[in-house]
Amino acid sequence: MESKLAAQLESLKLQGLYRSRRIIDDKTVVNFCSNDYLGLAKNETVIAAFKKAADIYGVGSGSAHLICGHSYAHHALEEELAQFTGRERALLFSTGYMANVGTINALLKQGDSVFEDKLNHASLLDGGLSSVAHFKRYPHADLKQLEKLLTGANGQKLIVTDGVFSMDGDVAPLHELAKIATQKSAWLMVDDAHGFGVLGKMGGGLVEELNLTQNDVPILMGTLGKAFGTFGAFIAGSETLIETLIQSARTYIYTTALPPAIAEATRASLKIIIHETWRREKLQSLITQFKTGAAQLNLPLMPSDSPIQPLLIGDSFRATQMSEQLLNAGFLVSAIRPPTVPKNKARLRITFSALHESEDVARLLETLHRLYKLEN
Repeated sequence: MESKLAAQLESLKLQGLYRSRRIIDDKTVVNFCSNDYLGLAKNETVIAAFKKAADIYGVGSGSAHLICGHSYAHHALEEELAQFTGRERALLFSTGYMANVGTINALLKQGDSVFEDKLNHASLLDGGLSSVAHFKRYPHADLKQLEKLLTGANGQKLIVTDGVFSMDGDVAPLHELAKIATQKSAWLMVDDAHGFGVLGKMGGGLVEELNLTQNDVPILMGTLGKAFGTFGAFIAGSETLIETLIQSARTYIYTTALPPAIAEATRASLKIIIHETWRREKLQSLITQFKTGAAQLNLPLMPSDSPIQPLLIGDSFRATQMSEQLLNAGFLVSAIRPPTVPKNKARLRITFSALHESEDVARLLETLHRLYKLEN
């Protein structure tokens, strides 16, 4: 076993695909790779809510939701998330990965079919692959190919897509997907992990921005570890959907519930998301500044209007090298390489937060320009 695994690891190194964990220490850098889009992970109000709840409930929940792990904090958060998303009910999961895998598997049986965008998050793809349904992928946002795949499919049909795609930063054509789902008698599931808090007047995500209802998007997933600044995930939808997941989603039934203190912290962050609209306004201003500057400097920025701004590099070794050069210059930016992204599509995944300042963006642009001039 040891020799076989060692050979596989060496192969990854030779391809420039070896992954290393970076230990975050006390070195002062500007973080441009976090998903903390609204800067709530260290917000004083959110932290105070966590501490107060920890004094009441303790650090952990102690059990699964269906045994003795479902507290008032969990229940209140679910009700508030349902109202926030305009859905009948919401259900908390311990992680986004568990929400996606558990939901897809709970809804499909043998003979059904699941259709996924090729650039969907790994958790969505794994959910489809691990289900007993026929699994089919369509090229990114290719609606004509999706319609072809749907035609003639048997059993229940489930279309699954990201809202905001995590590595490219672009958005799914949800209006069109909702129409196709209706026409083809399919269900539509949207993972809006990177949209919640960022898009929409109240931060309700891509579905709010596009005025899509529960009828348009019956299965809506969101995570709490990004714009919410905490941890966990949820599925929002009809009363029937949520009761089905409580009875059938194995990743909900057979795992320890989210700590109640996290739920209370999330309730605090949800209020901030709704009321402190300046955070979204500032975030959008920073994104516009960066995109304008990148265009002026001829930097190979991929098309995106979200806080995810990928800078296409291509070669995996070069992307890793530029990430290290940026770190030496005081910026934390991750290199994203295959298999997370397609071959020869390695990139620097630059993300923005309401905690950034205009001066930070200007310095990042200046450094990127200098690195590109050195390369070319």
